[in-house]
Amino acid sequence: MAFSDPQTLVMGSDTFALPRTGSGDNSATFRWEDGTLVFKLSHNRGKRNRQVIRLDHSMIVPDPLITDINVLSSASVQLVVDSPLWGYDNATKKDAVHALCAWLTASSDANLIKFLGGES
Repeated sequence: MAFSDPQTLVMGSDTFALPRTGSGDNSATFRWEDGTLVFKLSHNRGKRNRQVIRLDHSMIVPDPLITDINVLSSASVQLVVDSPLWGYDNATKKDAVHALCAWLTASSDANLIKFLGGES
């Protein structure tokens, strides 16, 4: 079963409907028209199950060293669920993902802001 096309993501106040631009046996890619936003889903099954959701974002920013020059800059965010072939059902993995997301977003994203600021 495949995710629907397009996939919608909200970044800040902007909403992006990303059409499917690639598919594989265990993967899908959704891309914004100018390529600045790429959403990927993949599954690798081997000795362990590895499921990855990845968001790649790029934008033009001022060069910090050369005035009047702009450069392409990019960042990525990933959620990886790595589990053994047996012993962990989807409900248990879902609970772990929810726990992590709740910790990051509690109190108006306080822990996420601290983490992005370099706290550990």
